[in-house]
Amino acid sequence: MHDFSNVAVIVPTWNSEAYFDRFPAPLLMQGIRPEQVLVVDSESKDRTVARARACGFRVHEIPRKEYNHGGTRALAATLCNWAEFLVYTTPDAIMEKPDTLAKLLSVFEDSSIAAAYGRQLPHENADVFARFACATNYPATSLLRTYETRETFGFKSIFFSDNLGAYRRSALESVGSFPSRIITAEDTIVAAKFMLADWKIAYVADAAVFHSHNQTLLQLFRRYFDTGVMHDMEGWIREKYGEPSGEGARFLRAEIARVSKENVALVPMIFLRTIAKYAGYQLGRRQARLPIGIKRKIGNFREFWQDSAP
Repeated sequence: MHDFSNVAVIVPTWNSEAYFDRFPAPLLMQGIRPEQVLVVDSESKDRTVARARACGFRVHEIPRKEYNHGGTRALAATLCNWAEFLVYTTPDAIMEKPDTLAKLLSVFEDSSIAAAYGRQLPHENADVFARFACATNYPATSLLRTYETRETFGFKSIFFSDNLGAYRRSALESVGSFPSRIITAEDTIVAAKFMLADWKIAYVADAAVFHSHNQTLLQLFRRYFDTGVMHDMEGWIREKYGEPSGEGARFLRAEIARVSKENVALVPMIFLRTIAKYAGYQLGRRQARLPIGIKRKIGNFREFWQDSAP
């Protein structure tokens, strides 16, 4: 069995009780001891905390208003200061096999690798759009990326996911950990900083979790609004890695080809989904012109917009 004594698994939660029917068992089958799992809960109103403690997990509770995608993960790292490697996941991500973590962490034998993320497979109830997103963003072939790969992959070169993401602590600390205040994509920010500092990023296709979402048009709009906000506030990423627009066009063409083979009647929905994404993203890029009250209503992360927010 793999030695996980220097590994901490960190799970941010909020009203996640339902996921505890499936989430804990596959995680503990990896060989992780329950006390190595830290649940950081942001004021759940259900039995999330009780379910986590019943599993033997450590629990750290914070007020909902203090939750931040970056700052909370940075806090969690300090609460696991004994761990050399930090694995971040979410309660709706189910480990595929008992050796998922072993395969993910094995790449750290290469001392030049700062972080690694695994493959995401669609849940059984995933619709055609969710299945296509998983297949496109998480292919069956592993990949090692460096700053030079931006010339080939462009903005896609900094893609990363904390639904199953592992970090070398020394590397994470060398780039200042996660941003203290970020609306979304804290993993992308850190990946971009790693590559600028000449660290490598690994995608490990053999390490997989089941994780997918069937999203409505409104959910897509909200998600892409937050993404647009991040791209606006973190303009240095676009300067270093290019604009993401080309990647979106390639995704659209491939999605039309895939969905039309499965159910041509769903092709019009692709265009509606694309409009929702584009509108949300463009509005997010122009967030500085919007009143805070509006931004709180249309984004996913409403707590981000405090009175002092940009």
